Amino acid sequence: MFPELTRDDVFRLETRRLWLRWTRMADASAILRLAGEKAVAEMTAAIPHPYPVEAVEPFIFAMRKGNALGEHLVLAITPRAKPNELIGMIGAHKQATGIPFIGYWLGTPHWGKGFATEAVQALIDTLFTLVDVPAIDADTRVINPASRRVLEKSGFRQEGSFLKSLPARGGLFPCEQFRLDRSTWSALKSWGSSGWAHAPDFAPEVEAASGEPCPA
Repeated sequence: MFPELTRDDVFRLETRRLWLRWTRMADASAILRLAGEKAVAEMTAAIPHPYPVEAVEPFIFAMRKGNALGEHLVLAITPRAKPNELIGMIGAHKQATGIPFIGYWLGTPHWGKGFATEAVQALIDTLFTLVDVPAIDADTRVINPASRRVLEKSGFRQEGSFLKSLPARGGLFPCEQFRLDRSTWSALKSWGSSGWAHAPDFAPEVEAASGEPCPA
């Protein structure tokens, strides 16, 4: 699904404030520190809490391998001015339906600054530009209204609620399903009027986590 362009570790996305790049082994300590926080982990399906130290490097290797094989596109979220400083992760994953699924997480020191919205919209633009897909899926736990707001600001429409298996949480939990179709994305290309992340102002939001760019 993911094109040759994204399968090289020099691939990156740049936004007004962020640099999205492949993960590196040097990111291990930041992932361990930020992803393992309870407030972040509890909103995801697969990030354990506490996060086992021995799981970090195999996770990074698996994400890099999957990128190289075109199985997914998982990127570190970093400040544009400090591209070596991982503050979160975002990724797009294949589904049996052929529609990619996106998810993300941000470390708690970086909540409330609009970074998740900016990263999500950069990935959306990339997927619709480089991949011939009709839509993009996402979901969030019902107890995570901040992530719901990120998706809504990015044009996603709620499709309904369902029970999702969250292995690291130990069972089934209520989640909300979202979808963004290509035609809606095309209409939102007039960024300024839509409130897309390229606009200068951001409403405060607690952008914790949504979906799956996370360790097994």
